Amino acid sequence: MKKIPFVSGILILVFLLTNYRVSNGCTNFLVTRGASVDGSTMITYAADSHSLYGELYYQPAQDHPEGAMRDIYEWDTGKYLGKIPQPKHTYSVIGNMNEFQLAIGETTYGGRKELGSQDGAIMDYGSLIYVTLQRAKTARQAIQIMADLVEKYGYYSSGESFSIADPNEVWVMELIGKGEGEKGAVWVAMRIPDGYISGHANQARITTFPKNDSENCMYSLDVISFAREKGWYEGTDAEFSFSDVYAPVDFGGARFCEARVWAGFNKVASGMDKYADYAKGFIKHDKSTNYATNRMPLWVKPDQKLSLRDVQNMMRDHYEGTDLDMTEDVGAGPFAMPYRFGKLTWQVDSVEYCNERPISTRQTGFSFVSQSRNWLPNSVGGILWFGVDDTYATCYVPMYCGINEIPECFAEGNGDMLTYSATSAFWTFNKVSNFAYLRYSDMIKDVQKVQKNLEDNFEILVPLIDKAAEGLYKSEGEEKTRNFLTRFSVNEATNVTASWENLWQYLLIKYLDGNIKKEKDGKFERTETGMPPYPIFPEYPEWWYKVIVEQTGDHFKVIE
Repeated sequence: MKKIPFVSGILILVFLLTNYRVSNGCTNFLVTRGASVDGSTMITYAADSHSLYGELYYQPAQDHPEGAMRDIYEWDTGKYLGKIPQPKHTYSVIGNMNEFQLAIGETTYGGRKELGSQDGAIMDYGSLIYVTLQRAKTARQAIQIMADLVEKYGYYSSGESFSIADPNEVWVMELIGKGEGEKGAVWVAMRIPDGYISGHANQARITTFPKNDSENCMYSLDVISFAREKGWYEGTDAEFSFSDVYAPVDFGGARFCEARVWAGFNKVASGMDKYADYAKGFIKHDKSTNYATNRMPLWVKPDQKLSLRDVQNMMRDHYEGTDLDMTEDVGAGPFAMPYRFGKLTWQVDSVEYCNERPISTRQTGFSFVSQSRNWLPNSVGGILWFGVDDTYATCYVPMYCGINEIPECFAEGNGDMLTYSATSAFWTFNKVSNFAYLRYSDMIKDVQKVQKNLEDNFEILVPLIDKAAEGLYKSEGEEKTRNFLTRFSVNEATNVTASWENLWQYLLIKYLDGNIKKEKDGKFERTETGMPPYPIFPEYPEWWYKVIVEQTGDHFKVIE
């Protein structure tokens, strides 16, 4: 997702020396039926932005009279862009999944800066997603609708990668506009082979692609000829690489973007060590084409089939256990804080350095794991496992795609980035995570206990709800099934938010003033008179004291 505050701030020195615009926002993983334990297709999405409020969007199904128009507003900014005609009927959409279990996610890669704007264009990448979800039933149909929309109304955004999944197929589509004086976009879409997984994180990843395999690859007819006309490519059609021509990988694209894909793959697939240097930003180039030669494959085969929890946990990562582990250096402070405030790059004595950009990040508005299951009725088979705030510290709640009401805690208009709401899940989860940042190594353990307990319960409960809903669908029909699933999803979202409010209160009591309250049998201890016993006064780690002495010398030395 393109995030304006980052575009102006990230990698100023590095990227201004190139011809490419890069954003470091979102992370997606894509899982095919053959790569999942139960035959689900899944995609993940983290909508990362310092200005995005976490809420669950809802569009009910509607019939439209002839001549009805739809207003288009840029998703990032709310800027009005224009109108497009409505079809006769639009489908219901819960977040990024519609009633036919079609799910779409995205990450912005920017690409060539001269292709980043298009005068008169109406369709930005966010509108492209949500309009398409209202009109398409399958991934293939979604790809064609997206291509048609940008061809007819122009493409307002910069380069974008889309994850598109229905109950049977999973596709990655990469698209970039044609720039000023042109209309529409060039694009390539590839189906992920069954049994494999893919991912993208703000770096275009499709390189070469088959030209005569419509079952597995779709592309705009001018995707190569347009590059030739611009003088960006002179080779054969067979050697043409979409990413290397329209958005070549550089240090930032590897270290801040591809490294996240590498980290996710590394959790579930062996053999990723050979791409560790690439993830660190060491790129090897072909002398004749200047293409990167040590890039990761577009897809990999996991060592074993992935469960829903496996995929959820792919979204929870700070490079732990790798050379990029953010909890191991002095910047993590005495409590192993995995995040660094400020920009991704910084300077000391005119030398530029960087922070890592992990999958889990503090500025996530919302994230999800979509689950599409072809053996169930659509209203039952599609689940958007939805969470707000930092993926590492969120709880994914099942929002069935057939529901007809949004929980108040996730609802649009219940607070915003400048308006606190006591009933908003976004604010409740942020209270917990932002407090945990103060003493991360201790508090995150308490957070994970509650997170695990709730998600363990969902693992048991959801199959029972599936069975009950499927039976209700057969006996009572669609409407009653949707009402049943709505009550379940709304109740569980409300309960999870209440649990997180209780967690916030617990953490505040336990860690007040930097001390730790004593506990016994799951409760805070009291003396015989009802008073709290003296709290624990935890020490800083020894290495932290040594750093202080190294920095201050005898300043704090006790004088005998």
